Amino acid sequence: MTEPRPGGAEGVDGVLAALADPTRRLLLDLLAARGEASATTLAEGVPVSRQAVVKHLAVLEAAGLVRGGRVGREVRYAVRPAALDATARWMAALAADWDRRLARIKLLAETAEAAERDAL
Repeated sequence: MTEPRPGGAEGVDGVLAALADPTRRLLLDLLAARGEASATTLAEGVPVSRQAVVKHLAVLEAAGLVRGGRVGREVRYAVRPAALDATARWMAALAADWDRRLARIKLLAETAEAAERDAL
């Protein structure tokens, strides 16, 4: 069993997996530009079939990146920014942690270098 990531980032894996596919990233871009759209409308802007778009949207929806809602006979999709925000916060925390680690390594190296110089 995998331990949850620190900082409440349990959903990060699903978001990163969903964003790994360039078609899904393109669909998110299209939805962000349009606000909301059906799978049929989105299929006009991507190099895959409508059926493939529906499958990609299902992955995005499972990751919490989009939501679909019925409007008459069609399902319209829109971006849900909360999952992206949580992933961005996790990435920022990870970057800050690495910055602290690298600063500590730099300090240790500089201290060792100064001690070596003083010993000569």
